Amino acid sequence: MRFFRRGETLNERLLREAELDDRRAEPGAEARRPPPEPLDPVLRFRQQFDSVGGALLGAGLPPRARRRDAVVTAEELAGNEVDFVALPDRSLLVEQEEGDAALDPLAQAVETELTPPYRVHAVRQTDRLWAVSAVRIEVARLEADGDEIELTQTSDGQAVRVDGMPAFGSFPELVRLGEGAGGSAYAVHAERLDADLWEVRVAAL
Repeated sequence: MRFFRRGETLNERLLREAELDDRRAEPGAEARRPPPEPLDPVLRFRQQFDSVGGALLGAGLPPRARRRDAVVTAEELAGNEVDFVALPDRSLLVEQEEGDAALDPLAQAVETELTPPYRVHAVRQTDRLWAVSAVRIEVARLEADGDEIELTQTSDGQAVRVDGMPAFGSFPELVRLGEGAGGSAYAVHAERLDADLWEVRVAAL
């Protein structure tokens, strides 16, 4: 996973990624971060709660792969495939990539139809042409442990899981988002993007 700051030169990016610039993360932070899960966490979230009496929680959260808010094209870029997230400040967070595609042209193509934040999947189709699909996302700031939080509120009460394990604690920002979208019964899935930035999906139950 890497950040790409738009307008950044190649040398600046290489220095930052080598942790040689002044903006590098806390020493050892990357070593403590677990490797990303290969399975879409939203799909795993749905599968998990569609079994063992949890169907209600996953019922309102269709896999994001089924929805696209923009489909555009880009041309004459290096690389073959890339997945990235455009954050609200327009910085780009690369999650997976094959090759080293320039991200600005892909983001600019998407932003003819969407504004950040959004998630992109881009794949080379021919020697020149890339297909680029994007979906709007919601990003929230949240101080919490773990990398995934699943919160459900029903008439039976509130249930919370952090990284798949039952957990206790208060998440007022997730409750606020859930109540805003679902009233008294809702499901919230939060996945850490970076530091205190989380991608959040909310569904009424």
